[in-house]
Amino acid sequence: MSTSKTITFTLFITTTLLASYNAAAKATTQPLFPAILIFGDSTVDTGNNNYPSQTILRAEHVPYGIDLPSHIPKGRFSNGKLFSDIIATKFNIKQFVPPFLQPNLSDHDIVTGVCFASAGAGYDDQTSLTTQAIRVSEQPKMFKSYITRLKSIVGDKKAMKIINNALVVVSAGPNDFIVNYYDVPSWRLEYPSISGYQDFVVKRLNNFVRELYSLGCRKIVVGGLPPMGCLPIQMTAQFRNILRFCLEQENRDSVLYNQKLQKLLPQIEASLTGSKIMYSNIYDPMMDMIQNPSKYGFIETKRGCCGTGYIEASFLCNAFSPTCQNRSEFLFFDSIHPSEATYNYIGNVLDTQIRGWLKA
Repeated sequence: MSTSKTITFTLFITTTLLASYNAAAKATTQPLFPAILIFGDSTVDTGNNNYPSQTILRAEHVPYGIDLPSHIPKGRFSNGKLFSDIIATKFNIKQFVPPFLQPNLSDHDIVTGVCFASAGAGYDDQTSLTTQAIRVSEQPKMFKSYITRLKSIVGDKKAMKIINNALVVVSAGPNDFIVNYYDVPSWRLEYPSISGYQDFVVKRLNNFVRELYSLGCRKIVVGGLPPMGCLPIQMTAQFRNILRFCLEQENRDSVLYNQKLQKLLPQIEASLTGSKIMYSNIYDPMMDMIQNPSKYGFIETKRGCCGTGYIEASFLCNAFSPTCQNRSEFLFFDSIHPSEATYNYIGNVLDTQIRGWLKA
């Protein structure tokens, strides 16, 4: 082969290899979804509660956010990222999902998605009245404002394409039981059985998902309940629970609710053309962490890292609360909310669940 042919052949091979490498790299870094849109409560509130004056439950103070890159509390109820931030990162959408009420959101923030969730919110409006949160039923109003701004940035057609293909995450429900049903006697009169109240909450959830669909959402992930009886604050509520066992009845309530939700979501999907709705199982991964802590590197699962870990959350978990040094060894950061280490494991589970769901 002549020298000129050899050089030409070498250049061809090099160019082909570079093109293949670039295509593979692009496929790896390409976002799995164009945007992420978050609705719900404190498990996914990235800071919306910092802004309305009436909200009581906030996390804009230390020690919240202590393990964020900036070490500055932003409003997340954990020591670092929430699971919604983690899956947004895994899907190459963005590192952090900003709250919609944050002033001066950039066009890029809007185009790639935001969070509408509010700590203390529930599907039952009464729950949010108790906590002064932005009700789940009110969060679509913020979403409508978001859609208007998105359209002003990319135009009507592209805006709806983004929303149709966005990953929509809905995470709420625990507050309806913890803040409301278990602790407000009047609800026991209206719903003598927990099953009756669960049916009411699930009906509210049904209406909410259908409203999101009417606004253009098509790919929706709905989270179930965690083992509520294993939350440190719930164990503390049982005054004689010296050994801090999980409250089995509340865990059974979680399981029953989740079964109802798993039955409902396929029915909603079947009735809404072009929708894809997934049930996200949070209960089993968390229960496995509680029952097999060493598998995950956890040493403490019965109390939070902040203060005594028995009652501290929101304003009770503050700069004056002693905070554990080994945060990655705690399942919970405060008496209600998981640590970033826990959210990392949940994020890994959701990553697998969602990728499998897309292929199904």
